[in-house]
Amino acid sequence: MPSIEVGDKRIELNEEGFLLNHEEWGREVAETLAREEEGLEVLTDDHWKVVSYIRDYYLEKNLAPMIRRLCQNTGFQLRYIYELFPSGPAKGACKIAGLPKPDGCV
Repeated sequence: MPSIEVGDKRIELNEEGFLLNHEEWGREVAETLAREEEGLEVLTDDHWKVVSYIRDYYLEKNLAPMIRRLCQNTGFQLRYIYELFPSGPAKGACKIAGLPKPDGCV
């Protein structure tokens, strides 16, 4: 089973690189996922704004937000979100936020 090393802890991932247990998520885990799974060397304040919104929404509603809601609440256009997360908000941003792969995400 795939995994990442964060400090002295081993974090299990599914075959697509998403966390198996979203409760193991933390800032270091997000940075490691960004680097090792998404090829992002640095997470900027804008990355964190998207990741935080997605994670908070998920923890409240137990599902990832729709793209339209993400854009409205972050103030970012969809094109810019794709610049931040080249694999997309559903795949890349949700993965970094420690969420399971959203339904309908290919």
